[in-house]
Amino acid sequence: MKLFLDTANQAEVEAAVKMGVISGVTTNPSLVAKEGGDYIERVKYFCELVGGPISVEVMAADTEGMLAEARELAALHENIVIKLPITAESLAAIKQLKAEGIKTNATLCFSANQAILAARAGASYVSPFVGRLNDVGMDGMGLIAEIKAIFDNYDIDTEIIVASVRSPRQVTDAAMIGADIATIPFKTLEQMVSHPQTDLGIAKFESDWAKRK
Repeated sequence: MKLFLDTANQAEVEAAVKMGVISGVTTNPSLVAKEGGDYIERVKYFCELVGGPISVEVMAADTEGMLAEARELAALHENIVIKLPITAESLAAIKQLKAEGIKTNATLCFSANQAILAARAGASYVSPFVGRLNDVGMDGMGLIAEIKAIFDNYDIDTEIIVASVRSPRQVTDAAMIGADIATIPFKTLEQMVSHPQTDLGIAKFESDWAKRK
């Protein structure tokens, strides 16, 4: 399973790239608004730095507006992936963008039916939001398992991005299910690295080494 970083923060992306563990970046309007600055220049920098898919979201609500925004963003770099929330308007846009060779990420997915529609329209990726489903008492990982089984049944090549990840355990669960990608906050990446037994082991090695004769 590949890991993407879910952020618009330049320092976080640089740190994750230095670790050598991420294959792409996903952004959204909320993350972008939080960071401020020149968003377009940052996106182009991410494209070069990461060398993999960088998801950038369109804001138009109608198909023609989505297409106009998508074409402008896709022209920035070959690694740009256009994020669109799953609506009737965006499904039409996804179909046209696929015909033009522009990759898409169908986001804000909360049901297997939405995932099926996105895949049939030609989405390169679909992003089910597990954390937000859990927030309203539903089974986020259960949805991932449903989508994975359906896509396997019919050899659908749309990749599943597990999104709205809140903990390292959810990353493990996504990998166990067989999701293609998990996109995670930098905080979750840091938590994945750490384990108290690793810290204790390092301290013990250092102590023993200091006492050597």
